[in-house]
Amino acid sequence: MLLALVGLYLFVSIAIGLVAARQVHTASDYITAGRNLPMPVVLAMVFATWFGAETVLGISATFLEEGFRGLISDPLGASICLILFGLVFALPLYRMKLITLGDFFRIRYNRQTELVISICIMVSYLGWVSAQITALGLVFNVLSQDLISMNLGMVIGASVVLLYTLFGGMWSVAATTFIQMIVIVIGLLIVASMAGEMAGGVPAVIAKASAEGKFDWLPSLDALDMLGWVAALLTMALGSIPQQDVFQRVNSSKNETIAVWATTLGGVSYFFFAAVPLFLAYAASMIDPKMTAELMKSDSQLVLPTLVASYMPFWVQVVFFGALLSVIMSTASGTLLAPAVTFAENVVKGAVPHMSDRKLLLTTRITVFVFAIMVTAYATLTDESIHGMVENAYRITLAGAFVPLAAGLFWSRASNLGAALAVFFGLSTWLMLEVSGAELLVEPQLVGLASSLVGMLVGSWVSPNPHRSHARGIGSMHA
Repeated sequence: MLLALVGLYLFVSIAIGLVAARQVHTASDYITAGRNLPMPVVLAMVFATWFGAETVLGISATFLEEGFRGLISDPLGASICLILFGLVFALPLYRMKLITLGDFFRIRYNRQTELVISICIMVSYLGWVSAQITALGLVFNVLSQDLISMNLGMVIGASVVLLYTLFGGMWSVAATTFIQMIVIVIGLLIVASMAGEMAGGVPAVIAKASAEGKFDWLPSLDALDMLGWVAALLTMALGSIPQQDVFQRVNSSKNETIAVWATTLGGVSYFFFAAVPLFLAYAASMIDPKMTAELMKSDSQLVLPTLVASYMPFWVQVVFFGALLSVIMSTASGTLLAPAVTFAENVVKGAVPHMSDRKLLLTTRITVFVFAIMVTAYATLTDESIHGMVENAYRITLAGAFVPLAAGLFWSRASNLGAALAVFFGLSTWLMLEVSGAELLVEPQLVGLASSLVGMLVGSWVSPNPHRSHARGIGSMHA
């Protein structure tokens, strides 16, 4: 019965997405929703950027194992990313009236920079989207009590998300996400209220977690510990900024005010509401210590679903699993769309400059389909945790894309050579250290970030930007 009701919910989600798809008439409609979305919808989409499998299942499990010290990248780094993007990057990028973030690198630098960085952005999504597909498989497996295997559940979940994203693009993402975020907020608050009562009250849960040091989040005075803490923070806080899924949500805003403040408030909302799954996970350890201990040994990501399935009334189970699927699907749809539109706009269209709008739309849809198959295959083959897949997703963009983006927007001397050296130094250094497995005091992606900065400074000094006045005004161009 529970599986049937959740199946009905999925059917409704697909229907909403397909109805929204009727708004798609051009490639711009598909990719940016015609830049016509109001504040509540953009806020919901920004909130959903990371409030997916990682937040509900991944970081809640990590909190039980490591406390808040294990969550520096997410939710702290993720929230900082959204707030920084809203306050610093959203306005100049929105004013440029771009289709994708990759377009910026072509306009500010050249085609070669656009191509290399766009490929980096696309590759970074493999683990991120796979994490959402893995979570969908896990939910179907729990709901069916093992009748549906993890792999089959992944295929079912990916097919549902693919169906409405394929036809409706950003319009479908916006419509489904707005409804799904309402469901997840109400659903998780209901479950948290009941779990808190079962664990002896909210103050009791917080007090016990605090007594066990779960809220300690600052690093120790040890240099190695501090460097690891900084690496975890910056990988998500800065590495996520040059990402198409963040940009496309901001870029779909109706006006500049919405672009800035929906993003900023979305980041703040994400940080505070991410505490709800953490509370639920710790409450589970108090309600059933034995069950929690056993799952911590096998798969800690099952703690919350098992708690709800074992202890909550049937109607609460329906609300929770509907909400859980909501949040995963909303994140998966946006992150599935991001690499596809980057490939179509910045790789294919760049090679075929006179591509018609109709062909661009068709190419984007085909790429969505192909990428969905790729990430589903990767999700079924990898043994990496949801939290691990998400953490690793942003290393490549931190090392190779952040410096060219920031320098291109805010430093008029940034030149084509500077961008080329920034990408080359950053990626080559990071890759060399990752592959070698060398033991370093700092994470390879931080060394890559520093190398990228050196490359930008050296290249822009050797060959300054000949169009400095143009670059200085790039934030307001096309305004």
